[in-house]
Amino acid sequence: MKGSSGRLHGLRFESRRFRLLTVVVGCFLVSLTFLVSSRPDTTVFSALSPRASSSGRFIRDVVHVEVIQESNDGERAEEEAERVTAGSGDEAAPGTQLGVTTEFASPVAFMENADEDVAVQTTAAVETTSTRPDPPPPVEEKKPLPTKRQQPPLCDFSDPRTDVCDFVGDIRMAANSSEFVVVDQAGGGETASHKVRPYPRKGDETCMVRVTEITVRATADAASAPRCTRTHAVPAVTFSIGGYTGNIFHDFSDVIVPLYNTVHRYRGDVQLVMANVASWWLIKYDKLLHELSKQAPIDLAKAGAAEEVHCFPHAVVSLRAHRELIIERERSLDGLATPDFTRFLRGALSLPRDAPTRLIDGKGRQRPRLLIISRGRTRLLLNLEAVIRVAEEVGFEAVVNESDVGNDISQVGGLINSCDALLGVHGAGLTNMMFLPPGATMVQVVPWGGLQWIARMDYGEPAEAMGLNYIQYEIAVSESSLKDKYPAGDEIFTNPTALHKRGFMFMKQTLMDGQNITIDVGRFRPVLQQALANLAAT
Repeated sequence: MKGSSGRLHGLRFESRRFRLLTVVVGCFLVSLTFLVSSRPDTTVFSALSPRASSSGRFIRDVVHVEVIQESNDGERAEEEAERVTAGSGDEAAPGTQLGVTTEFASPVAFMENADEDVAVQTTAAVETTSTRPDPPPPVEEKKPLPTKRQQPPLCDFSDPRTDVCDFVGDIRMAANSSEFVVVDQAGGGETASHKVRPYPRKGDETCMVRVTEITVRATADAASAPRCTRTHAVPAVTFSIGGYTGNIFHDFSDVIVPLYNTVHRYRGDVQLVMANVASWWLIKYDKLLHELSKQAPIDLAKAGAAEEVHCFPHAVVSLRAHRELIIERERSLDGLATPDFTRFLRGALSLPRDAPTRLIDGKGRQRPRLLIISRGRTRLLLNLEAVIRVAEEVGFEAVVNESDVGNDISQVGGLINSCDALLGVHGAGLTNMMFLPPGATMVQVVPWGGLQWIARMDYGEPAEAMGLNYIQYEIAVSESSLKDKYPAGDEIFTNPTALHKRGFMFMKQTLMDGQNITIDVGRFRPVLQQALANLAAT
């Protein structure tokens, strides 16, 4: 019985051990199931992140569970799990191993340890994931909004001398209102209205009040625009011959030189539209105007009286002017320069000479000609005969001429082109130098009064730009009639430039029109000798 009872007792003991082992294995499998379900993107054997290992890992690579059975003498059996280390061979950090024995107080304790480790692992995974930047949202391709067709500005007001409007399209000139209307049905251009006086003396109120004001505007409403009475296939260039015209200097500096610079590009296929027309001016410069345009000019006032509306594909209002009598190549739209203009003049007026008489060893087959401009009203050359004599003594053939406003331009040009040098007191008559052949000499006599700067600006710089030799003779007080009007110590002699502050009209009346000149021929002789020497062959 004892034997049977001992065997029965042993079986019961083995049964209890088996049940305990079953509970342990069951708990272990529950833990594994919880781990896999909480992180489905990994496996039991996958390595945890480095972040999780520092917090205490439950399992790393392979988990071994061994049940060690004690001998039959009843010594306590122990169940031991191997230390788990990282697959890389690094030593495990504290808390990264789990020992499993038969000595657990309860299976719940095992589960609590497993849950805690899984929680650490899950938290680490969440933290790691949260540090990754979210992918950028897809960028929607935006279609560009439709834009209005942009037109360049109608007018340019930036130049200190002149305002110029230049525009293309459906252009209608209502002559009776002195208005240019640009019909822009696309609505991409300006809608503002501009006022322009087409004459290059911007800022000179005395001059500009004599110039008709032209309106330039754009509209998108074709129905409201003036209806064409005549349509042109060529561009229009509109300018005024009011202002200071009638003086040969202003005829050329304000109108003819800038007109050439503006219309040269059209090679004659251009319609000239003129405001403030004087019939004598058209007659005087008829040859030049015909060379610049193949069309008969339109008189704006006459066209307005007839209520004409002229339509053009392109229009320019006002002229592109640079300095006095000068075209600057770097500013010209066509790369023109002053010599191009003087060449145009010689061609238009059939002037034959493009070079002066050349002296060889100081001699020539004929005496070079010196043209002396004689003024009839102001700044008179009181000893003209003495000047003629010294000029002939030096070696010139002296010719005297007083240019008049009514003189035929071809006759004047022909006379001056036949000369090799030109001499005159500061004034409009010196403008005739443009008919001289290139290489000739121009001598300007400058009255007393600090007028050197204006003399050089008006005639000295243009002469050099035309390819002429330029000599400036500035008279002394003893050569001026002002010495007979003012006491010797007057400011007009001691500080004449201070008088310039009183304005141009004071300067003109006192220093220009208020004095005559008696040249000191002894002092003047070297000037004439220099003019002759300029003709020596090089």
